[in-house]
Amino acid sequence: MLKRYKLFASEEDGAVTVDWVVLTAAVVSLAGIAYSAINGPTGDVSLAVSTTIGGVTVDSGL
Repeated sequence: MLKRYKLFASEEDGAVTVDWVVLTAAVVSLAGIAYSAINGPTGDVSLAVSTTIGGVTVDSGL
């Protein structure tokens, strides 16, 4: 039984998986933070452009 425990303790495959999960969670979190930081100012600009374009009348010349 002690031999099995030592073998289990020496395995590193599970630790690598945990590292990748933590790294992936960090990347996703940073992407969410970046999205929220960019979305506010660009959302205001797109709303202003949409309002301006919506108020323009085009004369077709026909």
